[in-house]
Amino acid sequence: MQMCTVCWVPGLLLLIGTAVCLAACPCSDPALCQPIQHSRDFEVYVFLVRGKNWKHYDWSEVTTVALFAPYDPELMCFAHSKGARYVLTGDVSVKKIVDPKVRADWIAEKVNLAKAQYMDGINLDIEQPVLPQTPEYYALTDLVKETTEAFHREIPGSQVTFDVAWSPKYVDVRCYNYSAIAELSDFLFVMSYDEQSQIWTECIAGANAPFNQTITGYEQFINISIDPKKLVMGVPWYGYDYVCLNLTEDNRCALEKRAFRGAPCSDAVGRQVGYGTIMKQVNSSLTGRLWNDEQKAPFYNYKDKNGETHQVWYDDPESIRLKAAYIKKLGLRGIGMWNGDLLDYSDDPVAQEQTKEMWKALIP
Repeated sequence: MQMCTVCWVPGLLLLIGTAVCLAACPCSDPALCQPIQHSRDFEVYVFLVRGKNWKHYDWSEVTTVALFAPYDPELMCFAHSKGARYVLTGDVSVKKIVDPKVRADWIAEKVNLAKAQYMDGINLDIEQPVLPQTPEYYALTDLVKETTEAFHREIPGSQVTFDVAWSPKYVDVRCYNYSAIAELSDFLFVMSYDEQSQIWTECIAGANAPFNQTITGYEQFINISIDPKKLVMGVPWYGYDYVCLNLTEDNRCALEKRAFRGAPCSDAVGRQVGYGTIMKQVNSSLTGRLWNDEQKAPFYNYKDKNGETHQVWYDDPESIRLKAAYIKKLGLRGIGMWNGDLLDYSDDPVAQEQTKEMWKALIP
């Protein structure tokens, strides 16, 4: 039996079937509390993780902001004024959702939260290992199906998306039913970064998202009958700083061996560094910006205060534009980044130009 809850809405006492107590619309125009109903032809998907940097995003292009930070009603109103969706992010233990009741309760909680905050959907960020044909494998697919059905029913025009690794070839033991999940959600956000989480060849530093490897991942998704319009290309606005055990004259940076999920080496030996921070360091480094034409990515070397040699691999407008060009060629739905707050949004004129170019690079 469904439990009823008494909720106060300003000037009105309501008896409703679920415990959703809507606060007064925080926007100056109440129409801005209505969910976004339409979708644009090209998706530009932004993950927001902190602060008020969103005020400096390129809102002429942004279509969705996924919230990895505390809820901000000011941002909700602003995003809606620009016709952009503002969505929750959600993660849940795949072991727990084998129980249908746990799954249903979790979905209901997220739908109610989105409704109470006048939001437009949810991004499912469930990056857990799952083996094929296990109870967790089927439960994860059911979670996507039931979440999409609930959000679409309760919030007209809402969006349910699912984050996947750069390839469907069971990266990091994420053995999901990718074709079913793509069909059951609005689209997949393909995290085309951290592609060195498992290094199977030599333990040397390399690009976060090598061009050929990245494009191959999309071809693999399409080859398992996923509609390209169900795929959004994720690009990194950060790089990796590696300590070199040895650096050769041809810039091969040998790494400490740290095994990960069966592979002998991993990018876990490196440190993630945001693009804004990288731009402050690259020009004063030992080498300045260098370019690897095989991986089609920039890098540089520097020495720290202890005399250790480091190599930093990252993406910049040149490397991102090369990947973005394939969006049209492959017919993908759009592009996005992890994450929108890794650029330098200060008043520094050089930083402002660098930030502008990174946003421009997203549009093929």
